[in-house]
Amino acid sequence: MPFLNNVLEPPAYGWKDECGNLSKPSSGQIFKEFFTRLNVFKNKKNWLSFLSWVLVIALTPFLFLFLFKYFSFKLLIVAFIYSMIVMGTHGTIWHHRYCTHNAYQFSNKFWRFFTQNLTLKIIPEEIYAISHHVHHALSDQPGDPYNASGGFLYCFLADVNHQPIARNMNEKDYDRCVSLMKHTGVTPNTYAQYKKWGTIANPLRTILSIILNWGFWLLLFYFIGGPGLVCAIFGAAGFWAVGVRTFNYEGHGKGSDKRRDGIDYNREDMSINQVWPGLVAGEWHNNHHLYPKSARSGFKPYQVDMAWYYIKFLSMIGAVSSYRDYKKQFYIDHGNKQPVVAYETVKEVVILNNNLKSSGFSNKL
Repeated sequence: MPFLNNVLEPPAYGWKDECGNLSKPSSGQIFKEFFTRLNVFKNKKNWLSFLSWVLVIALTPFLFLFLFKYFSFKLLIVAFIYSMIVMGTHGTIWHHRYCTHNAYQFSNKFWRFFTQNLTLKIIPEEIYAISHHVHHALSDQPGDPYNASGGFLYCFLADVNHQPIARNMNEKDYDRCVSLMKHTGVTPNTYAQYKKWGTIANPLRTILSIILNWGFWLLLFYFIGGPGLVCAIFGAAGFWAVGVRTFNYEGHGKGSDKRRDGIDYNREDMSINQVWPGLVAGEWHNNHHLYPKSARSGFKPYQVDMAWYYIKFLSMIGAVSSYRDYKKQFYIDHGNKQPVVAYETVKEVVILNNNLKSSGFSNKL
């Protein structure tokens, strides 16, 4: 715990106030920290945070070209599926369940590389994985990099303000930090390089991997559907990259206790199961906080988990050598056995139906 308490670079406004409670900065303080940490001219150690937002900005012209030049309803459907389902599910598969929690293991490096590059590369593994370990260790407490009690901006700009690793670690702590990433295939900086760049990832290797990834997908989509398809998918990826930054704020009840009996069994933090992220990305967040190392988080019959379906399929063809699945343990701990019917109680059906309607589904169950 002491290591995870100090592995992230604290913001100028700190994690805690004088009383030990969460320090809640003003919007002005958050924006000031954000732009300070993006300034690579003042400090080159800001390069990774700067890069993550440069990638978002680079995708913006594709979105506008799609909307104002190549728009069609067919491409709109493609863009929707790519941003909401493909990008979302891949984020759960790669960044969440593999890079952070190592919930499954690949049989060889090829399948790891294949899975890593299934979509456009936008979020650096380092920014996501290390900070997510801290999120679980300090969930909804001071030090949680995207503590929903800090407000929307606190979470939305967390990748710059709260998620980068500390820049003054000693060599022992840096090695411990690297060990959290060793299975991901990211070649780490030496300690001397870390002291220069302030990151585990090396700038040259990171930027080259992104160029190769984007170049491959650009050419493939161009040959499949021309510039219209390229703009639709690249624009959709940029839309997802912005939207995903809102998830943890909503996934932890926007700072309020929105947990429901019979739906959200983990009571150690404010995480909740949400229908939309669950259906499109397999992100049943309360279930995940209940069993964070599980390769599956959709435990109940209605909890669709496409990330798990991909992992299970790779296991069936030998590409994944092992995985952890806590579904049986979930029913032992919270239901004795898996129910035969689709839903456990009438109350749960009503709750789910209301959730579906609030997410835009009009048909009743």
